[in-house]
Amino acid sequence: RKCAPRSHRDGSSRRPTRGERGAHFRARDSRATATGRGRGVVARRRLIRSFIHSSANLERANEDVRWRSMVSLSFRRRSKTTTMTRGEGGDARARVDDAEEDETGRWDAVIVGAGVAGASLAHALGREGRKVLVLERDMKQPDRIVGELLQPGGYLKLKELGLESCVEGIDAQKVYGYTMFKDGEVATMTYPLEGRSDDVAGRSFHNGRFVQKLREAARAVEGVELRQGTVKKLLNARGDEWSEGEVVAGVSYATGDTWDEKTQTVISTKSETKTVFAPLTVVCDGHFSSLRSKLSQATPEPPSHFVGLILRGAPSDLLPNGSHGHVILGDPSPVLFYPISSSEVRCLVDIPSSVKMPSVAKGEMAKYVLEKIVPQVPQQLQSHLIKAVEDGQFRSMPNKTMAAKPARTPGAVLLGDAFNMRHPLTGGGMTVALNDIATFQSMLSPLPDFTDPVKTGAKLDEFYRHRTRPALTINTLANALYAVFCSSGDSSMEEMRQACFEYLKLGGGYARGPIALLSGLDPNPLNLVSHFFSVAVFGVGRLMVPLPTPERIFKGGNILAGACKIIFPIVKGEGFTRMFFPAWLRTKLGII
Repeated sequence: RKCAPRSHRDGSSRRPTRGERGAHFRARDSRATATGRGRGVVARRRLIRSFIHSSANLERANEDVRWRSMVSLSFRRRSKTTTMTRGEGGDARARVDDAEEDETGRWDAVIVGAGVAGASLAHALGREGRKVLVLERDMKQPDRIVGELLQPGGYLKLKELGLESCVEGIDAQKVYGYTMFKDGEVATMTYPLEGRSDDVAGRSFHNGRFVQKLREAARAVEGVELRQGTVKKLLNARGDEWSEGEVVAGVSYATGDTWDEKTQTVISTKSETKTVFAPLTVVCDGHFSSLRSKLSQATPEPPSHFVGLILRGAPSDLLPNGSHGHVILGDPSPVLFYPISSSEVRCLVDIPSSVKMPSVAKGEMAKYVLEKIVPQVPQQLQSHLIKAVEDGQFRSMPNKTMAAKPARTPGAVLLGDAFNMRHPLTGGGMTVALNDIATFQSMLSPLPDFTDPVKTGAKLDEFYRHRTRPALTINTLANALYAVFCSSGDSSMEEMRQACFEYLKLGGGYARGPIALLSGLDPNPLNLVSHFFSVAVFGVGRLMVPLPTPERIFKGGNILAGACKIIFPIVKGEGFTRMFFPAWLRTKLGII
């Protein structure tokens, strides 16, 4: 009433300006004090003015609080909506309206995907007392032909995460090295496991059995919940679809959809869409990630397909070395054999992208394997492979490579095959994933929660910087070996292929270094580059004996040039600075 428009000295009836009102109130307070009305009246007036000012800015303050906490004030449970009003005498009372219950504030993290990476991470975070929700599109046991070999380095990370029991009770077979075949010659390499406990070795198994054990381990941790649902989109703090530049605050997912393992697609049925919010969303939905493009600019490339068969029988009876993986350097690309149970051996035939994929339905695949592959495998395996072809149980899987492209997205992070892939020739995928999970857990462990996007983002930067050495070493080795092991019409590359086989055949330190890199026991990228060019120089040396003719010198130069053409693009794709600069230096430079 005091501030209503009134006549001024100039005769106008305009509303007083803020400065004029302030001068009026100060003059009035001075008169009240001078006439002895006391300080109490002045204090009450000032309190009322302070309340009016704070009320005018209440909405702006609330918006700031909501943004800093990313999702509606500290993610408290919104089962009821509370609206504050002001009653007589200045008392605050709450009007409580019934509202649809959701799960805001219940979860510390939402994990999309319950494969090797997702289930392992849920277990790791749950053991720290965090509340974790895992959303998986299909909770049935997976049936895959890859992800069946865990290298010793991966097993050590499994132990570090407290999950070593997951390779028990699934008929997993211990693997102690590799045996390679080329043109009737044999090279044997064993893992350098001296000084380690007896349980440390590679493990081969049915992928689905291993994944189910990981899920069981995660589900057994208090605070971890697994649900079946297909995640449709990322959400912002308002519950709308997330867009670049905003904070990822949760996901929406559909229940009722089914996953078609054969076509690797989601079959939409009558379903219910739900939303869930958490300060951190971890996307690890695998090889065929539907959310990758939202959080990364990386694009997968398909170098080849694997065609899988199962040979029935004890590995010790079927394989030349029952406790080894077997690699046949065939034409046009490698063929793999390894045990996956006490009565089964997996055969993977690599078909490069340069070769038209034979049709299974038309009988072209059986013809291709019988005529092209069987003559190249060891005699001991041929009859068993022919029988497996006759059974006709072919399975295929596209192989993909994708260098990691870390990106800062507040509230979200990519992990597993959704983030980074390499050719599965060396079986390094699960080792990289488990190493990433162990590093992720250790980097974020000091945080009491993930509600502060600045602190969480800083810890995610640390994760990106510390994951690189083992991950990039395994990635580069896998992709480089595949390029070397594939047959080509280039004579210098054929020399490189032969030189690699001969180099590993020498044994001792020549084989020990590469197999340590392949197994994940040696994460040093400098050792990788050193051995790779040692193979190239070894190949050049072979050409110079007995006499370095001009033709041989020219071919030697082509070998070195070919080696550079293989390794440098791979290193460039993975990131030269990420691969060779230490974490502390990249921290100073602001590089992730």
